[in-house]
Amino acid sequence: MKNADRSAALGGSCGSEVLRKAAQSENTRVAYEKGWQCFVSWCQSVDLVPREAKTDDVVKFFVEMASEDRAGGGRPLALNTLRLYRTGLNDRWRRFGAPSPASARAVDEVLQGLARLRGNRPRRVKALREYQILAMLESCGRGLHGLRDAAVLSLGFAAALRRSELCHLRTEDLECRGAAGMLVHVRQSKTDAQGTGQKIAVIEGKAVKPIAHVERWLERSGVRDGYVFQTLLRGGVVSGCPLDPGDVARIVKRYAKRIGLEPGEYSGHSLRAGFVTSAAVHHARIDKIMEVTRHRNAETVLKYIRDEESFVDHAGAAFL
Repeated sequence: MKNADRSAALGGSCGSEVLRKAAQSENTRVAYEKGWQCFVSWCQSVDLVPREAKTDDVVKFFVEMASEDRAGGGRPLALNTLRLYRTGLNDRWRRFGAPSPASARAVDEVLQGLARLRGNRPRRVKALREYQILAMLESCGRGLHGLRDAAVLSLGFAAALRRSELCHLRTEDLECRGAAGMLVHVRQSKTDAQGTGQKIAVIEGKAVKPIAHVERWLERSGVRDGYVFQTLLRGGVVSGCPLDPGDVARIVKRYAKRIGLEPGEYSGHSLRAGFVTSAAVHHARIDKIMEVTRHRNAETVLKYIRDEESFVDHAGAAFL
């Protein structure tokens, strides 16, 4: 959007709405909307008008969403998902200009009770090591879907990208640096909410070769501008629409299954965690790992490393 157009948009009747939306990332808005739609569906099932819900209704909603016996089937929602949905409901009632029934102490107590009963340990997916990525790449095939998936897997791993970062990459965000490799410009991420931008140096390497996979996908797909990783229509035609973060997770699970892994133990985050783990196993310095992952806290990086390193140079090796 040009400056004049942007100014006109902000000055119009919808200006406040534009600014409000800009305060939240796209992923946050999507998650909040998903939570609201989930609540609306539940309200319809109990013959309740959503905007007329009281705290007791919200409590019943969260209890049912966390239950093994959810109406209509489906797995119980994770505690972090419930917390996110609660924040989304609070946000929705703020926009209604009314106090949120989801902000009540009773809802706090329900979520705290769930945390105590379930245990508050977050689910951690397994990291994909470099040899597993190579096996996945070999199973991708030479069709357009396979070329795209190979590019997603290799670049997601080599640049330690989050799912949303992969999906939002545009062709102008890839800057070729000749034999040195490629700079990937991440416009906005979880740790860069203001959108100042971050750059990641990606090398070709001798095995994974992410740059070759990305170039092969772009050449065969005919993608010259717009999103790098797009959904494909029937007949192998690029749609112009970006992959969804859920698509990245499905790609990882699909190829995990192909190489004999349990797909439920892996997700899109396994690519990012896999880079950290593989780099640590090959004795990369933590500060150099953090240049790629853009973590601000070394303690966060160490969480990925400890499990793999816990048996190396064990304190009891000389006497046990």
